[in-house]
Amino acid sequence: MKKVMFASALVFLAAWLTLSFQPDYGSGLISLAAAAGSDAKSVARGGLLYDKWWKVVPGATTPKGDHPLWSLQTTNTRKGDTTWRCKECHGWDYQGKDGAYGSGSHRTGFPGVWDAAQKKGVEQLAAILRGSANKKHDFSKVMRDQDIADLANFLNDGLVDMTKVIDYTTKKPIGADASRGKTLAGLCVACHGADGKKLNFGSEEKPEFLGTLANKNPQEFLHKVRMGHPGSDPPMPSAVVLGWDIKQAVDVLAHSQTLPKK
Repeated sequence: MKKVMFASALVFLAAWLTLSFQPDYGSGLISLAAAAGSDAKSVARGGLLYDKWWKVVPGATTPKGDHPLWSLQTTNTRKGDTTWRCKECHGWDYQGKDGAYGSGSHRTGFPGVWDAAQKKGVEQLAAILRGSANKKHDFSKVMRDQDIADLANFLNDGLVDMTKVIDYTTKKPIGADASRGKTLAGLCVACHGADGKKLNFGSEEKPEFLGTLANKNPQEFLHKVRMGHPGSDPPMPSAVVLGWDIKQAVDVLAHSQTLPKK
């Protein structure tokens, strides 16, 4: 196993050194590589918190009951800890009601975080997370100051406008190079296998593999490629921490969509 992981790491390193010096494909999309003012590790950790914070905050427990704001909507019928995930209200694409979660079973009608993140600074975003705009949105009761700082850094420097890199109708990446993505995905092989089926995210009855997720929910896939997956062992590498730009992450998405879905 160690030899496989080492070999995969060497393949990835070569790919990264080659592809990191490509032209800037992401102008206007985000703060690329999440480094425009915030530490990349802080931004990536914030992205993990956005996904499922209780898997990241030391000593945190899975929340009981629904989030205090959940009762303001009736269209999303999920209950319990899922309602405490930032992504459940604001979407994997950060656009909320104006994005992929604007329809379907995840629709809540809640706004996204994209607009606020473009207009407000880190301190303002941190204040909102502490309930300055709405006391029911106070996460300081379950997160430490460092956690809130990391989440605010993610919102300030880590978001990407996914509508510019994913066709929401076809769910296909825009202008991607799947062959380059395959080379970059060499790092993923040790855990996921060359066909993406080594890890099953679902169940035996309803399996979900890398190719399944990439095709079904490209927005979630892109978020996790860039930020990692909370609670994974070993920790999933973050493309943001590795210094990738958005084009490289989208290339990996394109390759992963060619993998078996079941």
